[in-house]
Amino acid sequence: MKLALLSDIHANIQAFDACLNHARTQGAQQFALLGDLVGYGADPLAVLDRVQTLADGDALIIKGNHDEMAVTPPADVQHVGSSTAAWTHAQLSAEQHSFLDRLPLTLQQGPVLLVHASLNAPERWRYVTDERSASASLDAAADKPEVRYVFGGHVHHQTLYYRGVGAGLMPFKPTPGVAVPVPRHRHWLATVGSVGQPRDGNPQAMYALFDLDKSQLTFQRVSYDHHAAAAAIRRAGLPAYFADRLETGQ
Repeated sequence: MKLALLSDIHANIQAFDACLNHARTQGAQQFALLGDLVGYGADPLAVLDRVQTLADGDALIIKGNHDEMAVTPPADVQHVGSSTAAWTHAQLSAEQHSFLDRLPLTLQQGPVLLVHASLNAPERWRYVTDERSASASLDAAADKPEVRYVFGGHVHHQTLYYRGVGAGLMPFKPTPGVAVPVPRHRHWLATVGSVGQPRDGNPQAMYALFDLDKSQLTFQRVSYDHHAAAAAIRRAGLPAYFADRLETGQ
């Protein structure tokens, strides 16, 4: 079974559709959406329409910090990350607010555990950016011995960590499109990147495809019309900063 792992869509319908279509051509049989469905981008309605269609099937969907902010926007905008929350909230229906609010912070399916940020206190939205934070997240699954894989997003970068012979984790920078063996006798944690707002200098969308039968994880990059997504942000009157990021990948 092939599970497509998509995170940080950020209301970017062009990138989302491109990744969904690409995953299907790669044989994806199930989709997992790892939070931050909305925020930053100009098309939260279109994205949530797609998401709710997937939810009517067997998709696995969890909540991100921007989904939480879209339900209850902060009273004061204290940082750039929350600057689109009130606008996004106003675009959505009461039913869509309820849908986002009901999403769980984590989901487990067999040996796979999904979380948006760190499994260590997922409600605190901690970033997994290095071996230490990855270890803290993976250690939080110690009470679930059947879990061998923790998949998340939040950091907008693609990295794979694994526990070697010692107690620490080893980081691995994947090559897009190249399957990485992830055998079950080890413990693995991956940040799958961002569909809708990459931040590694490459504007291509990111996602990952996990083949459970072969124990292989393939990180993907997908070209899409990022100029159209940026133009939609500007037309909506949202901060141009977010449009600029789409065009530079920064």
